[in-house]
Amino acid sequence: MSQQPNIDGVLIQWGDRLFYPGNRIVRVPPQPKLVANLARRHAAAIRVRIEATVLRRAPQVMVKVTGGGRGIQAIAAHFRYISKNGRLDIEDEHGETMRGKDALHELAEDWRLGGTLIDDIGDRREAFNIILSMPRGTDPLTVQRAAREFAQIELADHKYVMVLHDHQANPHVHISVRAESKHGKRLNPRKADLHRWRETFAERLRGWGVEAEATRQASRGRSRNYHPLWRIKAADDGRLRTGRPQTKASPKALANRTEAVQAWREIARALATSSDRADRDLAASIATYLRDMPAFDGPDRSPRFIDVRTPARRPAQLHAGDRR
Repeated sequence: MSQQPNIDGVLIQWGDRLFYPGNRIVRVPPQPKLVANLARRHAAAIRVRIEATVLRRAPQVMVKVTGGGRGIQAIAAHFRYISKNGRLDIEDEHGETMRGKDALHELAEDWRLGGTLIDDIGDRREAFNIILSMPRGTDPLTVQRAAREFAQIELADHKYVMVLHDHQANPHVHISVRAESKHGKRLNPRKADLHRWRETFAERLRGWGVEAEATRQASRGRSRNYHPLWRIKAADDGRLRTGRPQTKASPKALANRTEAVQAWREIARALATSSDRADRDLAASIATYLRDMPAFDGPDRSPRFIDVRTPARRPAQLHAGDRR
């Protein structure tokens, strides 16, 4: 009996934990041929993502909600901010561009009256501000094209505007989206939505020939605590009164990273048994990737690295001896 279906099953079961966190465990019992073909394609897609992550170290996209206006005054102020007070082109959901202070005023009036009336100052969030970003060196116009396609997919039926910023270190697009859709349904992005948004943005970038990934921090052994925009602005103005840890250290964050290590180890072991040389080479690359990955700090606060050679039928064990 061929080993390949079993290896594909391991890739799907554990790869989904790494790359598609909405799917916790996917079991692959004997199934009809058509479904088996679908499973093989899914396993092949996971191989591609593994190669992009551990071999090519593909750039990671950033999709971040930075806040949103609770009244039309705040929304209009954000329009002015992202368009540099009307000096930059601002594009709406129809693909039409506008520029200038008068255009911004008309845009704000359209949002205020285009649906449930938005008061000057309100109690509920009437818009969400989103940033889509890629690392330095990425073509800004490609980032803009991918952001445009992202918005058409994820923000359909909502009023939104977008502005490209290419004058800073990383090319990024600001999107402001009206919370209420044209059908009266309100946008309420959660953690799962943000992950899906990253996946969509990365997919659209790849469609334009730009290598991009949307792998979770835990799957990459990372634990950075990103500061929201309001904290950054408050710190710049000298108004910030409370600190925030630079890394995530909650029990849940630790559990997520430990589970990710276990998933990588299970995948590496399965690929190492393959009759396909490419699979065995990929297993070796995963081992290197894990040995370089600080999963979390130990009690002595020193970085600890992962050894993929030890058995893993229990939660992943971390060892300090496997340093480069």
